[in-house]
Amino acid sequence: MGRHFGDLSRIRHIITYTLSPFEQKAFPNYFSKGIPNVWRRFRSQVFKVAPPFVLMYLTYTWGNQVYEQGKRKNPADYENDQ
Repeated sequence: MGRHFGDLSRIRHIITYTLSPFEQKAFPNYFSKGIPNVWRRFRSQVFKVAPPFVLMYLTYTWGNQVYEQGKRKNPADYENDQ
């Protein structure tokens, strides 16, 4: 009685293979290869990524400090008020 939704069209000369999700391993080689690979990649990129972040953090904190100082009133302007 007709075709199923996944078989609506036929594509020639293309072969697809699928593996059932029940046959796959969820975390293959997670501890033996995954964690060391993450550590290796982190070490190789940390000196490229960290300096701009540190520079931007220092600029941000300096800017906030200067802004807060600019908001303060000058006490010398109010010495003779009574």
